[in-house]
Amino acid sequence: MGTNNIVLVHGLWMTPLSFEYWAHHYAERGYSVFAPSWPGMERDIRALRRAPETYSDLTFKRIVDHFEKLVIDLDAPPIIMGHCFGGLVVQALLDRGLGACGVTIASAPIKGIWTFPYSTMRVVTPQLFHPHRCVPLTPQQFHYAFMNHTSSEESFRIYQRYSVPGADHVLFQTELANFNPFAETAVNTRRNNRAPLLMIAGSQDHVIPPSIVKANVKAYRHSSATTEYKEFPDRTHFMIAQSGWQEVADHALDWARDQELLVEREQRRIARETSSRDNARRVA
Repeated sequence: MGTNNIVLVHGLWMTPLSFEYWAHHYAERGYSVFAPSWPGMERDIRALRRAPETYSDLTFKRIVDHFEKLVIDLDAPPIIMGHCFGGLVVQALLDRGLGACGVTIASAPIKGIWTFPYSTMRVVTPQLFHPHRCVPLTPQQFHYAFMNHTSSEESFRIYQRYSVPGADHVLFQTELANFNPFAETAVNTRRNNRAPLLMIAGSQDHVIPPSIVKANVKAYRHSSATTEYKEFPDRTHFMIAQSGWQEVADHALDWARDQELLVEREQRRIARETSSRDNARRVA
């Protein structure tokens, strides 16, 4: 029997509210859904906008440690899903041996990925000048980064509902990880005993284009653990809430369920073979 727990990890410039549709959708299907904030961000959006300095010292390791404690405290290993930097957290948690399955949506890259298209640099470069501050995206930057498929008016409505200042030190750690021998975003891509991982990309994503996600998937090529790639056409960086989000959410959960069944079948096969060998030894 598979897990009934799902953990949703939000991304940079966002809060758990960004996963509101997925959380409600999965809860309606009978799952126990956990969508906590990053540490230090346990307030509503208006409060975060008024005092972003309260979480400006966040580091990637502190975020991963925060979610590790949540996952360990659950009654069963969960399916862990993350958007953008939340996807990077998912990869780190799987590398620590946690979770039943992992699904990333437009994941920020682990250390070792050198693919940085122009559209990505256009979004992140202005933020790198403030490595120890929390700087919001402007409505124009948000439109280009998250909602480039729609009008500026619709984008501004989404911006007002979801966007908060981002902890730019986390962005700084990630974007410059390849120059840091002790980068916190490093993952053991050769690990064979981690949980299955699905990495999802959106064809119209300006922040994490498919080329970055494909490079991240390729980094796991020397591992025998399951790593799969799925690209959705006409989806932007905010595919978790743009029109058609249900298709992405259902694919993510159905894939995770299929992986759990495969693992359970393999465990039963191994148990049968072990039992048969033990019986044969006793007879001999």
